[in-house]
Amino acid sequence: MAEIVIKNVAKSFGSFKALHSIDLTISDQEFMVLLGASGCGKTTLLRIVAGLETPTQGEVWIGGRRVDHLPPRERGIAMVFQNYAVFPHLTVFENIAFGLRMKKLPQAEIDGRVTRTAELMHIEQLLKRYSGQLSGGQRQRVAVARALAMEPDVILMDEPLSNLDALLRLEMRAELKGVLAASKTTTIYVTHDQVEAMSLADRISVMNQGRIVQAATPVEVYRNPAARFVGSFIGNPPMNFIPATREGEGRWNVAGITVEGPDAGRERLDFAIRPEDVDIAPGGLKATARVVEPLGAHTLVTTEVNGAMFRAVLDSDIRVSPGDELSLVPKPDRVRWFDPETTAAV
Repeated sequence: MAEIVIKNVAKSFGSFKALHSIDLTISDQEFMVLLGASGCGKTTLLRIVAGLETPTQGEVWIGGRRVDHLPPRERGIAMVFQNYAVFPHLTVFENIAFGLRMKKLPQAEIDGRVTRTAELMHIEQLLKRYSGQLSGGQRQRVAVARALAMEPDVILMDEPLSNLDALLRLEMRAELKGVLAASKTTTIYVTHDQVEAMSLADRISVMNQGRIVQAATPVEVYRNPAARFVGSFIGNPPMNFIPATREGEGRWNVAGITVEGPDAGRERLDFAIRPEDVDIAPGGLKATARVVEPLGAHTLVTTEVNGAMFRAVLDSDIRVSPGDELSLVPKPDRVRWFDPETTAAV
């Protein structure tokens, strides 16, 4: 069992508080992604789990054992870095075997582990090459193989695909997900790329300013954001937000149309809808097309609604030109509401 429990963890660097009382439980064999913009604290949290940073307060438990007082080598973890950290003067075999030799394992076991992980990462034909002769994607496979060869309880990954081009990232995402599922290893993966997070994660922890704003499945984070920040960060393009005023019990005025919503005991809320969750039909939001971007199967139309920007993703068969007047009807079951003061979902 390699359940990870992070209890009330905080971290300060002088007067700057990088993490604020983080509580998070990651189940055995779960793939958890820490997602957020640069500076949100996700890498700091990963480094605390790894033992590369000491928390100012709180505890870290791995597999039922408290580890925040232990050095990295005693935590049962392996780490894959953004810059690969492979040794150019060693062959692929020796790179993968490096940690195993440090543990003084028998040569037969080293040979077996290196061969198995190389086959798993499809680099068995590269074992005799020096890593300096490899492409970026091949070096990343070596770094993952080296981590897997250690047979750790936990693998920690810090933006491991960010240096690869778009097509290679797509290939490596699919490969990583399959390999780590097969290895049954608990994984924490740090990224600022929401596509990576959505495609890889069992659960996503969305972070902002040193706090976890929401920890949930990709579908839940996308469809039911717990705060306005999550709705604006997840999704490309992000959610649209329009101020709404109360018309009566369960009825709200949104840019001139009446929309059914919560009876929240407030006079104002923020109405939110994703760009793909609107249809062109009579009686909707009055919008003026400003920018039209064909995207193949879909067309992204940036409009103006009540003086504010509003994006709509429409079927490419719908012809729209800049200056066109549109009526955009939100799908009722996809509307979300947020408190404008707390920014929390209502």
